[in-house]
Amino acid sequence: MTQIDKIFTKAPRLMRSMLAATIVAITGMLTACDGMIYDEEGDCDPYYKVRFRYDWNMAFADAFPTQVLSVTLYVIDDATGKVVWQKHEAGDALRADGYMMDVDVAPGRYSLVAWCGEGHRSSYYVDDAELKTDLSCHIAVGGHTEASDPDTHHVKDDLNPLFHGKLDAQEFPDEQGVHVYTVPLKKNTNDIHVVLQQLSGEPVDASEFSFQITDNNAHMAWDNELYDPEPITYHAWWVQQGSADLEDDPDAITPPEKAPLPASRTLSSFSAAVADLTVGRLHKDSSTRLNVYKSNGERIISVPLIKYLLMVKGHYRNMDDQEFLDRKDDFPLTFFLDEGLRWTDSYIYIHSWKVHVQHTDL
Repeated sequence: MTQIDKIFTKAPRLMRSMLAATIVAITGMLTACDGMIYDEEGDCDPYYKVRFRYDWNMAFADAFPTQVLSVTLYVIDDATGKVVWQKHEAGDALRADGYMMDVDVAPGRYSLVAWCGEGHRSSYYVDDAELKTDLSCHIAVGGHTEASDPDTHHVKDDLNPLFHGKLDAQEFPDEQGVHVYTVPLKKNTNDIHVVLQQLSGEPVDASEFSFQITDNNAHMAWDNELYDPEPITYHAWWVQQGSADLEDDPDAITPPEKAPLPASRTLSSFSAAVADLTVGRLHKDSSTRLNVYKSNGERIISVPLIKYLLMVKGHYRNMDDQEFLDRKDDFPLTFFLDEGLRWTDSYIYIHSWKVHVQHTDL
């Protein structure tokens, strides 16, 4: 005789009836949940969660908790193409270990689109849209301010970081439990650092130069592709004077303030003009151009930026060009000037690579 049989035999009739009803109810619950109880949610309904991952970078590591401070997720019904749900979250919640966004939709088949980063609600704006195809993102700073080219959009401020992500055709099942979906992100904003140094070592006055990058990347569609090639000019948002002391003995490691220099050693001071620009998504097929002007309006540097950046992929030379541009978001370039403060166009440094320039039409 089993333990339950013993209990039933000894229990009064009323108690046996109540106990039987309780067992039937519990059995029904376990059957409905396929024998599982979900303590986290407390019932057997389906629950949907979305995590975001930003490892589309040169470190190939997830930097979402440290770099992405704001997210807006759009859920699109694949059958109609309509945005059926959206949610915005920002701040400390995103830095929490294991952060995921709760998504409240009925079971169905959906695609996910995300615009993220501080930039998507400041430097950029996303259209209010009922359809997926209208979830476009546009640059929001600057204006048509230059009388010389009134049809060009000008950006004179630093751009806050902008990220994009999408996940197509996902089944949200009508099954109990927690269902997790991961949206991969790409960064759309890039930092360009331009250094001008005179070969003679003479001081370079930063106020004598202006720095611009021209492109047509002001508008991005729901899938992050560029469209509507409106001309846009990015101006340097920070220009400063820089200098460095260089010792002529490359093997010297003792700082001069720690020990006197031998008579055979000298120190040289090199000055440079340093400019920082932030630009939108770089595309391998865009005619992006870097221009540097003297204060009298003379253009001393004009180079096809994308072409030059792709010359120095280095250890990533087998990587697809667009993947390289999407993963890398920081590009330093150094140009050397002659005594007339014009670019000595025989070579430049990009990243830490020396690029020999072929004297062809740039």
